[in-house]
Amino acid sequence: MTGQLTWTHTPSKSRNTTPHPPARGSGLTTSPQASTAAPTSEDQRLRPPPTRRGPLNAHRRTRPADLLEPLGPLSPRIHQLLTEGDRHGTYTNASLQRGGHNSAASDHAWALTRAVAAGAVQAGWSRAAFVQVLLDGPYPAGQAARALQHRRGYDKAVAWLHRAFDGARHYLQTRDPLCGRQDFHAALAAYRTRIERTPWPGTAAKTDLRNLIARLDICTRTGGWDHTVSERDLSERMGCARTTTHRSNQRLLRARLLRQLDHGTPTEGARWMLLPPTGTGPLNLSHGESTPQRPQAGGAMSGPTMRHTHHNTHHNTEGDADLDSHTAARLMGLDAFAHRGLSSSGLAILAALAEHDGQTLTELQASASISRATTYRQLTTLTHLGLTQREGELLHLAPAALAGTGQPGPHCEQPTTDWSDVAKRLGVHGIGERRRQHHHTERARWHHTRRLLAARNRRTQPPPHPMPPVHFTQAANTTHAAPTAPEHPTPPEHIPHSPHHQRAPSPTPSTHTEPAHRSPVP
Repeated sequence: MTGQLTWTHTPSKSRNTTPHPPARGSGLTTSPQASTAAPTSEDQRLRPPPTRRGPLNAHRRTRPADLLEPLGPLSPRIHQLLTEGDRHGTYTNASLQRGGHNSAASDHAWALTRAVAAGAVQAGWSRAAFVQVLLDGPYPAGQAARALQHRRGYDKAVAWLHRAFDGARHYLQTRDPLCGRQDFHAALAAYRTRIERTPWPGTAAKTDLRNLIARLDICTRTGGWDHTVSERDLSERMGCARTTTHRSNQRLLRARLLRQLDHGTPTEGARWMLLPPTGTGPLNLSHGESTPQRPQAGGAMSGPTMRHTHHNTHHNTEGDADLDSHTAARLMGLDAFAHRGLSSSGLAILAALAEHDGQTLTELQASASISRATTYRQLTTLTHLGLTQREGELLHLAPAALAGTGQPGPHCEQPTTDWSDVAKRLGVHGIGERRRQHHHTERARWHHTRRLLAARNRRTQPPPHPMPPVHFTQAANTTHAAPTAPEHPTPPEHIPHSPHHQRAPSPTPSTHTEPAHRSPVP
């Protein structure tokens, strides 16, 4: 058929149908009668849906993920928390209730919802919009609310979200927002004042004080509450072992004074955030691992010696504690203030006298938050080193005591010259350098282990599977001969034996391979 084709359609006997025009580029034309006929219901059913000419993402405008478009923008951290969930376990806090019931999952869900609610309040969301996003949206942050709706109904889930939103709004309304760097430094100074005027009794509390002071210095340089530091770096700043630093971090996490944002990377430390405590007075902390106290009265049946929480056996009050945190931050990393040296109690005495010089023994005992026996013992050591002097009932620092230089006195014949001399006399010289070398060795060993594991994984990986050879055959009757790959000769052991099968001699190697089989010669 060389003429022009006309597309026609034979209607059915039971239905009066009219054919629809062919697709473009098909080479078919329709008659004028067929092109002007109106489509029927069967044509509409058989006709494919029209092609959308809009943008590729036009169909996503009705998805639940677009609930955030008409609302105020969230901060990057809260938006990631809403859309990806708590990937790093930032809001995880395990708690064991009475009876052995672990409420870690419920506490984590509540903390995560409160964090998203606080971000929604700051972005200007309404309570109804917050409920709609968490219940109707596909976001991981609303999984707990949707599970509660599935178990206990819609009203319970809405009431739970209302309580989280109202609590976050009340929390933000009762606190001054930080609008710039100047406001942050003012809030940081207020936080430092509360740290200085909070009593820190016991060995564990003094270690936590070192931890917070070191983090305050890092936050001062970074300009925010969140900061990045590793445990080894923090232990070198605090002047203690890494395990001691780890236990201090866990206590601060339980006291809700610190939050861990992530677990770090192989080349960077973990990200942390200092949490400003509520209220305006001194911090109300309870340290279970305090200095061991003497057994209480009760006779031989009173039980073994236990670690008791510190009790105020002297006349100090919560407002009497006062020391200079800047002095403590400058001195606590030195060898002289190691655990076997002057320790944290000697550091507290020097920081308290640096804040208020000329205190009595009772006042110094209260301002440094140490016991009377510890005060006598440390003052004796400091007096023999020439760092403190007594004038009647008052205790004073030597003129250059904060530099480690002592002053001769009735109880000091050879005063110290610097803090290295103090460390040598106390037998703790070089402990900080040994700690840094140990940390450097641990890091080098870790990188060496990573390289060995990577090399072993490369050796154990199986080689790639070889691709089988592809044989192309030429068709018998083809107009255009297609390029074919050279055929591999069949090995001699696979050639069938035939009395008429002969192979032509080839004195020189030929570039073209002969076919594996010849037709028999008549």
